Amino acid sequence: MLSFELISVLALAALAWLWLDSLKARDAAVQAAREACAAEGLMLLDDTVAIVGLKLKRARDGRIGLQRAYEFEYSDSGDNRIKGSIVLLGREVIVLNVGFRDTDAVRLLH
Repeated sequence: MLSFELISVLALAALAWLWLDSLKARDAAVQAAREACAAEGLMLLDDTVAIVGLKLKRARDGRIGLQRAYEFEYSDSGDNRIKGSIVLLGREVIVLNVGFRDTDAVRLLH
């Protein structure tokens, strides 16, 4: 019976660690998205990110960590929503995509 209780406590501790680590990673993703939007003159909408993926990934130093993918929305004019994404390994930004704005691709037919 002692081993069941020990396993239960360890499982709860692991879940608590995952939850707290996910909160810190989400804060890092929001900050990175906010800074990228500010640097490009864009508006980060809703001031939040949404997680879309979570998996184990090996870092450059060989250690295994959690890779999280987030999506967010931003606007370049204030009346539209454009999707962006960010990928973190731990709390390090691996990929930051502020999407593609096709505003210059206007075709005129004569």
